[in-house]
Amino acid sequence: MSIEVIKQLPEDFQGINPHNLYLYVKAYLANQRAGTAHTKTRGEVSGGGKKPFRQKGLGRARQGSIRAPQFVGGGVAHGPRNERDWSQKLNKKQKRVALKYALNEKAENEKIFVVDNIKIESGKTKDAQKWLNEINQRDYLIVVDEMDEKTFLAFRNIPNVYIITPEELNAYYASVFHSIIFDKAAFEKVIKG
Repeated sequence: MSIEVIKQLPEDFQGINPHNLYLYVKAYLANQRAGTAHTKTRGEVSGGGKKPFRQKGLGRARQGSIRAPQFVGGGVAHGPRNERDWSQKLNKKQKRVALKYALNEKAENEKIFVVDNIKIESGKTKDAQKWLNEINQRDYLIVVDEMDEKTFLAFRNIPNVYIITPEELNAYYASVFHSIIFDKAAFEKVIKG
């Protein structure tokens, strides 16, 4: 297996403002949020139709419902409502620029590896691990031009390894993984954009 370490990417990958990557990652993580946290107010909690005790004569503070926030089993004051949408919009051009910056950062740190072909014919995790040990990095994002089932099965059970196609590659993945392994065809696709 021949491994080529990429040290420099084409000129259009260089001189990009890192703030683009920050904005992309912020939007990506915000868009992952489900926004389903929800609490009931005093009006939505069942029960509490009758005053818990009379208004006057007991020397206690007046209470109108046992479902008010100060009672156990009452509603929640100012709790989360699932009416909130966390999603953030980012322009296509900015997404592309963020990916270019992330890839250039990896290349400058010599963390992009290009191999001729990424295929584990046996489909065994043991063989995939042996293949990764030759590169010897902390964690891996593997980008293959065409995903075949046996290769996917071989890599999927290894911790800190994620295998994708060039279409799935984004700036978040490129920045969060320590090193990226491309097969030749996938690398050319990504570089051409």
